Amino acid sequence: MSDIWDVFQHLFNPRWIFLYFGNAALFILLAIIFAETGFFIGFFLPGDSLLFTAGIFGKDLCKNFYNVPFFVIILIVSGVAILGNMQGYWFGYKSGKLLYKKKDSFFFKKKHLILAKLFYNKYKTTALIMSRFLPMFRTFAPIVAGAIRIEFKKFMIYNIIGALAWTFSIMSAGHYLDKSFPELKNHLEWIILLIVLITTLPILVKLRINKNKKIFI
Repeated sequence: MSDIWDVFQHLFNPRWIFLYFGNAALFILLAIIFAETGFFIGFFLPGDSLLFTAGIFGKDLCKNFYNVPFFVIILIVSGVAILGNMQGYWFGYKSGKLLYKKKDSFFFKKKHLILAKLFYNKYKTTALIMSRFLPMFRTFAPIVAGAIRIEFKKFMIYNIIGALAWTFSIMSAGHYLDKSFPELKNHLEWIILLIVLITTLPILVKLRINKNKKIFI
């Protein structure tokens, strides 16, 4: 039991995941990316930081996965991110309206769903691309898209574009910055915090203005 708790605690330390799991690190990464985008309980998972760290440890990931080129690793992660959003869409399509009546719990906060709805109302379908770079929003945006029954074909177009843009930009940034500045590994936590602040704060400030508005589904 203690081992399980240790693993859960270290989920927020991406570097530990890649150092501890070794050959299985890629599969842990894929599982977390799918859970974060496919299930509402995955909103707390560290998708951005994992992708960035995966870029830094890209050489090891390639070596442990049949020595494939790094862009193949990125394509695999992108594919899982696409599948995760599809899962989120169908979850919202089937039960999205019921979520607005669900009571808050440790894994579910209604305010997160409402913020995602406000975000979607403001940016329309492009929210599916923008939300990829925003913690919490990337979990609930596909659920909202399913709940309001956006056309699946249109959803898939923005889903694919968003997944590719997200994974390629963040993983490539980690990969090539590490080549130029190897000491990045020693300051990973601060870099990740900076990324989250830059991408999240402007959107939250704008959405806070509308926090008291009623949301109709």
